[in-house]
Amino acid sequence: MLPIRAAVRSSSSQRCGIATSSRPTHLTRSLSLATRPLPKSKSLSHYIEVSRSRDGVLHQRGIHSSSRLMEKKRWVNPASENDKDKGKEKEKKEEGKKGSEEVEAKTQPEKEGVKETEVEQKKEIEKDGSGEAESSKTAEERAKKESSSSSSSTARSSASGSSSSSNNPFSLPGSSSGSGGGSGKEIVKPNIPETYPQVLAVPITHRPLFPGFYKAVTVRSPPVIKAIRELQAKGQPYVGAFLLKDSNSDSDVIESLDQVHNVGVFCQITSCFTSNEGEGKPESLTAVLFPHRRIKIDELVTPGQLSSEAPLVNVSKSSAEADENPEGHVESFEPDVPSVEEVREELGTISRESEEGQDQVETPKPAEPKNTKPLSPINFIHSLVPEISITNVSNVSLEPYQKDSQVIRAIMSELISVFKEIAQLQPMFREQVTSFAMSNTSSQVFDEPDKLADLAAVVSTSNLEDLQAVLESTNVEDRLQRSLVLLKKELINAQLQFKIARDVDTKIQKRQREYYLMEQLKGIKKELGMESDGKDKLIEQFKEKASKLAMPQQVRKVFDEELNKLVHLEPSASEFNVTRNYIDWLTQVPWGVHSPENYDISHAIKVLDEDHYGLKDVKDRILEFMAVGKLRGSVEGKILCLAGPPGVGKTSIGKSIARALGRQFFRFSVGGLTDVAEIKGHRRTYIGAMPGKPVQALKKVATENPLILIDEVDKISKAYNGDPASALLEMLDPEQNKSFLDHYLDVPIDLSRVLFVCTANVLETIPGPLLDRMEVLEVSGYVSAEKMNIAEKYLSPQAKEASGLKEVDIDLEPGAIEALIRYYCRESGVRNLKKHIDKIYRKAAFKIVSNLGEEALPEPKEPDMTETVEAQEPDIKPASEHLPGEHSPSPGDAGTTKHVTTVPREPLKVPEGVHVRITQENLRDYVGPPIYHKDRLYTSSPPAGVSTGLGYLGNGSGAVMPIEVTAMPGKGNLQLTGKLGEVIRESAQIALSYVKSNAYSLGITKSDNEVTLNDRDVHLHMPEGGIGKEGPSAGTAILTAFVSLFTKTKVDPDVAMTGEISLLGQVLPVGGLKEKILAAHRAGIKKLIVPIACKPDIDENVPLSVKKGIEFVFVEDVKQVLYEVFKGTENESRWRETLPLERQPEREKL
Repeated sequence: MLPIRAAVRSSSSQRCGIATSSRPTHLTRSLSLATRPLPKSKSLSHYIEVSRSRDGVLHQRGIHSSSRLMEKKRWVNPASENDKDKGKEKEKKEEGKKGSEEVEAKTQPEKEGVKETEVEQKKEIEKDGSGEAESSKTAEERAKKESSSSSSSTARSSASGSSSSSNNPFSLPGSSSGSGGGSGKEIVKPNIPETYPQVLAVPITHRPLFPGFYKAVTVRSPPVIKAIRELQAKGQPYVGAFLLKDSNSDSDVIESLDQVHNVGVFCQITSCFTSNEGEGKPESLTAVLFPHRRIKIDELVTPGQLSSEAPLVNVSKSSAEADENPEGHVESFEPDVPSVEEVREELGTISRESEEGQDQVETPKPAEPKNTKPLSPINFIHSLVPEISITNVSNVSLEPYQKDSQVIRAIMSELISVFKEIAQLQPMFREQVTSFAMSNTSSQVFDEPDKLADLAAVVSTSNLEDLQAVLESTNVEDRLQRSLVLLKKELINAQLQFKIARDVDTKIQKRQREYYLMEQLKGIKKELGMESDGKDKLIEQFKEKASKLAMPQQVRKVFDEELNKLVHLEPSASEFNVTRNYIDWLTQVPWGVHSPENYDISHAIKVLDEDHYGLKDVKDRILEFMAVGKLRGSVEGKILCLAGPPGVGKTSIGKSIARALGRQFFRFSVGGLTDVAEIKGHRRTYIGAMPGKPVQALKKVATENPLILIDEVDKISKAYNGDPASALLEMLDPEQNKSFLDHYLDVPIDLSRVLFVCTANVLETIPGPLLDRMEVLEVSGYVSAEKMNIAEKYLSPQAKEASGLKEVDIDLEPGAIEALIRYYCRESGVRNLKKHIDKIYRKAAFKIVSNLGEEALPEPKEPDMTETVEAQEPDIKPASEHLPGEHSPSPGDAGTTKHVTTVPREPLKVPEGVHVRITQENLRDYVGPPIYHKDRLYTSSPPAGVSTGLGYLGNGSGAVMPIEVTAMPGKGNLQLTGKLGEVIRESAQIALSYVKSNAYSLGITKSDNEVTLNDRDVHLHMPEGGIGKEGPSAGTAILTAFVSLFTKTKVDPDVAMTGEISLLGQVLPVGGLKEKILAAHRAGIKKLIVPIACKPDIDENVPLSVKKGIEFVFVEDVKQVLYEVFKGTENESRWRETLPLERQPEREKL
């Protein structure tokens, strides 16, 4: 085959040298072959005839394309004739030399005009010999330069090229034929291959593609980007686009056919551009695809299939040709590559006369191909598999249908009408519909119903499954039906959007109309002097408020400045509202406004007695406070602090003081407060800033002399945003609160006329500087007699009325109240007692309703109810959790709405003749079993080592607490149990040390030198281990228990004691005497040993009713305690010699 090519091309180069000068590299390469000698065995005419016959076959195969764009193309076959067997090179040169001599004799007249061309051709031959191919661009530029000297050859070339056409099925869609003389190019329709057996598969998301509609696809995988660029460079810009089944996945490679839908589209890459999504992110490629037709995946190509395939081109050889042509001949898939016949015609190797004469010569038929392989136009990207996806595909054709089918034409007419309706409602569809209508006339629309169905699917926003179903449908009627359904949904959506937009426009127009009318009305009223605008009216209101207040000079100056600032601000400015709020707060403070005060002592006594029973010391202190105010005319500089256990009425005492003085009352709690801004206010620069609690109190009460109750002052906290306790110092200090500075108002405020009353449960947690500024009033607990009176006069009537039993005969006997106080409510306060009394009356109400029934107490008629609200059903289960027979209502179901009314319900009247008695015997039926069963652990004489102490519990009540001590063999250790605190443990250590140091004096040892308790361990326990015990008041009782154990002497159970001891035997005072004595009285204690320093407290605070029947012994050292406890025993006679008593203790008995 090589000699045939050489002969043909050498002859053509001799006859048409000028034409060959404008050919690309591979044509000039033929001139180098012309110099090689032909084989001697056969003549030149034989090879020319054989080449003619083969040219016809090659032309039928479509190996080459038109020659008019041959200047821009290159041969696909990379095999060079110079890469053959070097051993035959000499023979080929000789044959080429003979052939060139024969041709030279025929083309001698044309040589003189192509000398320059031959020089360039020699350079080309040298380049071809070195294995470097000249680019088509260089050849084209050289051809343009020589066009002026080769016009005749160019004309022949264009004439011959116009008669040839491209039969390559994989030619570029942009190929076009040049006009004669190369002066211009005519625009032709792109030539898209009808079959394309193998494509690069690109998975897409969101929506499938439809033929005829562009789509931009972004690719991020570097191998896929490389493959797309190679497809464009090789002139094969075709890919297959298939929709991913998982819309959330974003992959550029198909690993399995299950990832994508089987049917996709065959797309042409019209343009590409790269973009960087951000620094550090890989480069992405955006390709604009134009789908041409539907295709179906037949097979996903794997690397193993590629390696086992034969040459991926359609090559047909006979055995004779294989013998004569040992070199491989690869067909070109490039478009517009000239065939051998066209090259021969252009080169003019054989004259027309010889062609006509040889037409009659019978040419040998080419041998039938032995093996034909499928065409693979993208074999140059096979090396990228499996990093890219290559699939074998086949076209999806429509099923045959009748164009004049009435059903199809009816569906198409309905589609067109729906298109028109959507275009009227949504302008965004008009452009697409108009473009489609311009490209297709009415007759063409009915000729191509599949295009109309695709347009309907493209403009719809349905789900992926419906769109893919339209794409996969091959039946025209079915595809039209599916598209019509999608388009109908779009029409409904468009109608709904249009309705919503119309309603919104109507509302906006109505509001605008109202706004314009209001503005006109304001203008008319302003012109008539009837009303000023909102800004002027606001300023007038501020001025009117300020004129009624006695603002200090400094505050008046700030007010004028801010008001002047407001005048020059526009209402739309952001600073306008800030300034307006500030002036509003400034005029809300009651500057100089105060309520008249009532210092009538008799009126105060009446009010205090009405609200509280007992609390004589607190009431006396309040009356003293009011008497001073009556004389001075004011009570400035007084900060009261009511301290006591919960439930004793501290907050209600503050309300009573305000009512007695005739002052306004405001309460706020600082328990758990952590923000200083709650006291001092926020800066105006913050969004939502407002003043602190004191200024808010003044605004609410509208006077500058109210009573402000600060509750739970002992529970104030602090955090990262300040210490509120420190902020209270300025407010509660009489020397500083005359000019209290709030952060928001930023002007001094006089709080000296405010009466501050604070409440606290304990004083230990109040900061020292804050406690120093307050006058503390101790509010101790109530005794049983006081609780009885409070329950009968206050708590019982209130609970009876609150339970709806005001007119019912219910008798709560005093015995029941006494049992309630003794066995259920031992706290110092009456809050728990109130809860139990409320419970009694609620239980009584339930029994009355249950016994009478619905006949005596029928339900009243329901009032007229016209309004309904949505029912809020609790714990509605979802349908998946329903058991058989269950049903949860859904919104809109019957029963999911509730009728509402504004008519209040009238109370029912209990019939006469109902009587309820609550006695001590049936009290258990109302409040349950008793909480406290007995007052003393030991009702009979306890064993040696047990004494009775008195304690103060955390709830404000006292308790009788026995102390048990025992000894056992050991090493002299002391073990303490009973949830004892650190202080009480130290008291036990002190008591044991005193006993050890005075063992001989106490009669425990026989001599002073004898060591005791070194071989015995001592265990001290205080019963009721679940209750924490702390404090030094058990010192005397612990010491008595130790002495009782070691001397083996019992202690009288009717004797109780309290007091702290020192290491040398001194008895020190303790607190909580009132509660402790109350507990001793309740337990039936007959003798009480207390420190002598506590005598004034007992005389002042303990009522006579509690002290009655108890003998008080006031002691000052441990000796007096021991003599009193062990009076009349052997220890007393022994101690007169070893432990003599210096002075007898004081006694008191009522």
